[in-house]
Amino acid sequence: MKAMKILLAIALAVALPALAAKPKVVILATGGTIAGAQAAGQDAGYKSGSFQVEDLIKAVPNLGELADITGEQVVNIGSQDMNNEVWLKLAKRLNEVLAQRDVDAVVITHGTDTMEETGYFLSLVTHSAKPVVMVGSMRPATGTSADGPANIYNAVSVAVHPKARGRGVMVLLNDEIHYAREATKTNTTQLDTFKSPNRGKAGMTNAGRVYFYDALATRYGPRSAFSVDKLTELPRVEIVYAYANVGRDFIDACVAAGCKGIVLAGVGDGNATQSAVEGLRNAVKKGVAVVRSSRTNSGITDRNVELNDDELGTLASMELNPQKARVLLMLGLTKTSDAKELQQFFYEY
Repeated sequence: MKAMKILLAIALAVALPALAAKPKVVILATGGTIAGAQAAGQDAGYKSGSFQVEDLIKAVPNLGELADITGEQVVNIGSQDMNNEVWLKLAKRLNEVLAQRDVDAVVITHGTDTMEETGYFLSLVTHSAKPVVMVGSMRPATGTSADGPANIYNAVSVAVHPKARGRGVMVLLNDEIHYAREATKTNTTQLDTFKSPNRGKAGMTNAGRVYFYDALATRYGPRSAFSVDKLTELPRVEIVYAYANVGRDFIDACVAAGCKGIVLAGVGDGNATQSAVEGLRNAVKKGVAVVRSSRTNSGITDRNVELNDDELGTLASMELNPQKARVLLMLGLTKTSDAKELQQFFYEY
């Protein structure tokens, strides 16, 4: 009987720490509104990246009950200043952190202005099945009813949820979960600015409770062919915006500047004036990869609908808006310059 009690005590001693262990979540901070501060209490303007990651963690009540949280400041900038150099630095560090056996998930704080682009980029170059959740806010940390703390709490809740694995990079704001591929910012100031106009939300949160919808059907994460491991720079790709009476001047300027790719933010289904289209035709002849997208930000820009891509030598962005088409084209050009192969990326990703 005494031996049985000893064995039971040993079993409990081993089991209880395991039961009590919390998932480990690393927060990689990049700045943005969520870390912003106003010069005065009621100012509409503010300075992004005024607080450090430790400040953000301390500002969230009960966050430690969800997970073992550690933070790391990668950069501290407004996301309007996000660039290729920071993308590569962030992606490489993210992959290093995800590769650590004791890390269960990563949350990335980021400004909302370019969050959709960074998120999509990371979803294509991050090969771990561990959850990655990007989070930001529409109000600065010093603002009335700042939304940052609640968003961070919900982001960690999503990150530690068992069903979050294998879903790729997600975006969390305003109690809504979006896949980075689908999310786009649609309003300058409203809390519900992020929408997923084509395939819909990934899920919802409510005071830390998480409800997931369908998984994303396109290629991302472990199934992606792209990697940043050996990259030190990305090909230059510019976006040309179409509008009534737009000429070819900007297109010609991109070609002259040595751009490897051009994305047309076209009117309607990826169209533009005859002058601009001739400029795109010339760019293709000069060896520049040209992708047609739409400034409408939803719907499909398919091949050979408004313009004859086969005849022009251009590519169609399918569901991707111009800013995300640029991300995929940059990564695509690190693999190939063949138009058919590049087009296949837009079908699959």
